[in-house]
Amino acid sequence: MGIQLDSVVPWGRCLEEYTRMFALTEADRQRQILDCGAGPASFTAEMTQLGHSVIACDPIYEFGVAAIANRIQATYENIITQLQQHLNSYVWRDITSPEHLGKVRMAAMQQFLLDFSAGKAAGRYRVASVLQLPFEDNYFDLALSSHFLLMYATQLGEPFHIQAIQELCRVAREVRIFPLLTVSGEPSPWLTVVQATAAQLGYGSEILEVPYEFQKGGNQMLIFRISS
Repeated sequence: MGIQLDSVVPWGRCLEEYTRMFALTEADRQRQILDCGAGPASFTAEMTQLGHSVIACDPIYEFGVAAIANRIQATYENIITQLQQHLNSYVWRDITSPEHLGKVRMAAMQQFLLDFSAGKAAGRYRVASVLQLPFEDNYFDLALSSHFLLMYATQLGEPFHIQAIQELCRVAREVRIFPLLTVSGEPSPWLTVVQATAAQLGYGSEILEVPYEFQKGGNQMLIFRISS
């Protein structure tokens, strides 16, 4: 897909965090799920171990385990340093310090790395961009976007968000996006754009508060559901 790995900052989250970010119920876990822009999250690995069906998509999956692991190591210290410089932007409750966060994230990413080769061979890690997903219409019951859409408002503009929502709504009957803030903690300027795009496709939208907040004010998710 032509992505440059040295432009990527890998940062993965675990099943427990996904459960709170997306208010996932036990019924949700039984559904066919797409994790889009998943990066090195351990969500797919953990869900697979529990017998559930998840496919993760990300352009970085074109690289091997060693390359992704090396990139994680190369960027890790810089991420922790940035967190230390912006302590007041985060809620240090469940995660108590940048060092604690680093341990949690690294554990998730290591679990991903252990699962990646076998998972890619089995088809649960797919090399794909949100702009062109290799799945049939309505293939998934639920698509998730964690810390990707809406968040990178400067890097990913309005046309990107419109096309991404069109594609996610094509392949899934329900879409959940978290958080609704930008990297700098401001409300995403593309929220109304993606809501309008989904509405044109016959999807109703809802904003719900969730039991997860690390970025201050980042405790809401956006849900699109196909209107009956």
